[in-house]
Amino acid sequence: MAAPFIAAAVALAEFVPVLSRWFSKESPPNSSSEMIAARVVEIAKKMTGQSNALGAVEFLKSDASLLVRFQREIMKLDHDLEAAFLGDKQNARARDIAFVQAGRHNIRADIMVICAALGLVFCLVTLTAYEGHLPGEAVGIISTIAGIFGACLKDAYSFEFGSSRGSKTKDLNQILNHLS
Repeated sequence: MAAPFIAAAVALAEFVPVLSRWFSKESPPNSSSEMIAARVVEIAKKMTGQSNALGAVEFLKSDASLLVRFQREIMKLDHDLEAAFLGDKQNARARDIAFVQAGRHNIRADIMVICAALGLVFCLVTLTAYEGHLPGEAVGIISTIAGIFGACLKDAYSFEFGSSRGSKTKDLNQILNHLS
């Protein structure tokens, strides 16, 4: 049932490219693509008065002023989703601060980072040590796993030291102000 929503939302992303990141592998953690897709489709159907998503897509193609209104609504939705994501990360940081203030240490986070680092090193050592002896498929799988461990470390560094999300939020606010 979720697949039609996602297909329709991806079609609607043609009009508002910012949508595509919510349906890609780059989407923020804990985002629900199906929920977001359903909201996007409902916005399109409501604005166009159409009963199905494909009809809404066609209607938006034919009405430029309605398309601009749709783009504004989706930019507001994207802003709300981004704010929720940032709030979630801020809550996790506040939890970490509370641990430190209580004189405790977040052992779980340390274990996760150490395991991700060891996993990455293990994959790289395996690729180097068995270079020329592994079939291409194995190299591809191990490289993919190494990429996952690398992404985990990137997320840990972003959590600890901040990320460019603040810049993205500022840019998004500027776009929304410009559209108003």
